[in-house]
Amino acid sequence: MAYSPNVANAFAFALRIHDGQYRKGRQVPFITHPMAVAALVGEDGGTEAEIMAALLHDCVEDGGGMATLEAIRTEFGDEVADIVWGCSDSHEQPKPPWRKRKQTFIESLRDATPSVKRVVTADKIHNVRALRELLQEQGADAWNAFKGGRDGTLWYYDAIASSIGTGYEARSLNILRSEVKALHERSTQ
Repeated sequence: MAYSPNVANAFAFALRIHDGQYRKGRQVPFITHPMAVAALVGEDGGTEAEIMAALLHDCVEDGGGMATLEAIRTEFGDEVADIVWGCSDSHEQPKPPWRKRKQTFIESLRDATPSVKRVVTADKIHNVRALRELLQEQGADAWNAFKGGRDGTLWYYDAIASSIGTGYEARSLNILRSEVKALHERSTQ
């Protein structure tokens, strides 16, 4: 299956939004994250709209809130914008308190569309893998880059996997569950 130029346009949009941003705990350009998430979505059989949403999934949270969501809607359509919105845990600045924001997001995933669940699953797979690498490199100090710390972050990924699994089964969800299990194992070392 060939993708339309809209995928390249979504990448360019995300590149502009995330310019100058870096991954937590590392000096890796942030854009590598949406690229990896889009690749995971594509490998999971995602549609072009889901791949575009994967590229754009952090743009609302990290780059302009509702104005950015409306720009995505205008440029890429309702389907992509709706998936991006379903992947966003906040559009406000400053963001609401971490635990409350995460709990609300977790609850929203139970009834989310399969497209939102596919993109969020890929997002969390990549995040958990990156966190495991940080733990390998930095040891327990890696937890300092996360607002939830060790216990809150582990709770969050457990709860995400459980919530996504409500009415949804996919190969990628099994991968996420395995990655979260490996994170727990790594966190005790």
